[in-house]
Amino acid sequence: KAKGIEVLLHHLNMTPEQAIAFGDNYNDLDMLKFVGRGVVMQNAPEEIKKQMKYITKSNNEDGIYEYLQKLDLV
Repeated sequence: KAKGIEVLLHHLNMTPEQAIAFGDNYNDLDMLKFVGRGVVMQNAPEEIKKQMKYITKSNNEDGIYEYLQKLDLV
């Protein structure tokens, strides 16, 4: 996932620091650490949440939308 984001950001002429990613499991960890703002969903395993600075509500509670609202992006 991190490699895919890297390719997309290059195509968009953006840096990883400009990107936000959301994840909820172990396979998302590299991606979350790669971008400037990796946001973990509340339903993620505790081990993942402990490694990341930003946490939002769970998938079932519209956590992505809620977090983007906090940033005034929606």
